[in-house]
Amino acid sequence: MKRTSRVVTFFKSIAKFFDRILITPITKFIMGIIKFFNTNGTGIEKILVHRQSLIVISLIFAIITFVAIDQKHVSLIDNSAEILYNQKVTVNYNQELYVVEGVPETVDLTMVGRKWDVYLAKQYPVEGVVLDLTGYTPGSYQVGFKYEQVVNSVEYKVDPSTVNIRIYSKERVSKELVPEIIHRDKLDTKLNIDSIVLDRDDIIVKGAQHVLEQVATVKAIVDIEKLSNAKVGTTKLSDVPLIAYDNEGNKMNVDIVPNKLSAIVKITSPSKEVPIRLEADGELDGVAIKELKGDIDKVTVYGSKEAIEKIEYLPVKVKVQGVKENRTYTINLTKPVGIREISAKTITVTLTVDNIATKTVQNIPIDTINLTSGLKVQAIGEENRSVEVIINGSSSIIKDIDASQVQAYIDLTGKGVGEWSVPVQVTGDDTRVTYTPRVKEVKIKISKK
Repeated sequence: MKRTSRVVTFFKSIAKFFDRILITPITKFIMGIIKFFNTNGTGIEKILVHRQSLIVISLIFAIITFVAIDQKHVSLIDNSAEILYNQKVTVNYNQELYVVEGVPETVDLTMVGRKWDVYLAKQYPVEGVVLDLTGYTPGSYQVGFKYEQVVNSVEYKVDPSTVNIRIYSKERVSKELVPEIIHRDKLDTKLNIDSIVLDRDDIIVKGAQHVLEQVATVKAIVDIEKLSNAKVGTTKLSDVPLIAYDNEGNKMNVDIVPNKLSAIVKITSPSKEVPIRLEADGELDGVAIKELKGDIDKVTVYGSKEAIEKIEYLPVKVKVQGVKENRTYTINLTKPVGIREISAKTITVTLTVDNIATKTVQNIPIDTINLTSGLKVQAIGEENRSVEVIINGSSSIIKDIDASQVQAYIDLTGKGVGEWSVPVQVTGDDTRVTYTPRVKEVKIKISKK
């Protein structure tokens, strides 16, 4: 309690000190001014309305201001520097005749002067830095930048102050146009771009000769995002941009005349209903496939005309490696190349297993594939003309398989004139069973026709 009392006494003494030294004198001074104006208001008004009094007061304020400036109390007279970064460079030259290389797109501009002058200079819009090449002919030059001073009392410095440039004569070549589609994924997956017809086949490309030699292609960029409410039929796109590229796909800095054109885009919706083909992927463990059945057996596919014409069925691989018993799968349908949409996303497949049975199919003729043109092949010996095939699977399935449902072949890719031992490969129409040739290789002879 004594310690608390001492703290309170200490703070009270501090408060009394400030009250005696600051608060009371200031309060008395303010109250005195108020009383003076209340009792002598008319006298003050009389002084202020006299011309001589106003002149004296103005002179006093002028002297105070002069002294403050002379003693550098006003900071606006101090020297200052401001940097304006990334100022655009404007190049003046004959763009029809010449190409200029080596000019930076932007430079930095430093303003040096009194703070007030620099402040004023910053308020004016910057018109940019100029590189004046008027009258210059092809060749190499070191040229200085120019900047029109907005405030004469400010010094302007361009960084860099000079630049080494090269001027070339502008040449021209004719290039064939190639349409290129971008944002294709924005198109409805059931629609397809059938054709694009540009309003011209070729254009003129202008630039320095060494640059034109690097132009590999000029593409008309057809942006699918610009096709509003795309549907089957034809649509006209205006202002299709043209871009030149080199062999590595980099954009080229050249002039293209014209730099935009129009295109007629034909949209179709090719489709086809195809069966689903279930294919076992892997080997079961001690059992055979009795049945692979899906909850759907057909789908409608959408895509390019070429892809639709080629597709005969939709393959679906069922991973059966190590399976010992019946199983149900949910499998995502994969779109083949060129197919953009499938009417179903998934398929449910039921696998039914059975005991393994074996069957041998004899005298399967051996065909050849990928034989080089101008050559012929013949088997060395009668035993190399056909092969026996061992079939493993459910007895209910293999009992109906005959030689007409089994194929054997040899792949002669890269094989030239001479005698060869080539592996035999066999396949069958039913993917629920496995096919194994009894003989792994056959001997053949390749000769010229």
